[in-house]
Amino acid sequence: MTVLVLVVDDEPDVEALFRQQFRRDLRAQRFTMEFAISAADALTRIADTREQLLILILSDINMPGMTGLEMLPKVKQIRPDVPVIMITAYGDPETRRKALAEGASGLLTKPIDFSLLREEIDNRLAQST
Repeated sequence: MTVLVLVVDDEPDVEALFRQQFRRDLRAQRFTMEFAISAADALTRIADTREQLLILILSDINMPGMTGLEMLPKVKQIRPDVPVIMITAYGDPETRRKALAEGASGLLTKPIDFSLLREEIDNRLAQST
């Protein structure tokens, strides 16, 4: 079974950045990464991951249409077992409080510390085996 990390962000350069940061892992097929450009797209993908083991969702907060914070309770309703880490350019205490209150496992601020994110993914991979 394929292990999946889903990244939700409306900015087009995010996919290239993540693929570059995790290129060794992706090439070694430790996990796959899929990218959703909106909250609505992400909800569709989350509901349809039967052939894959979804271990982590990373979502931007500020997106057009439905924000990441508005998407979060819907994700938790569909997949309460999957941790969600919110990503924001604004790491203020109120944003952190809201994200955690809605069920986020954590909050990363931009620019993303990819070494911390790698640790998180490694922990999720270890728990999934």
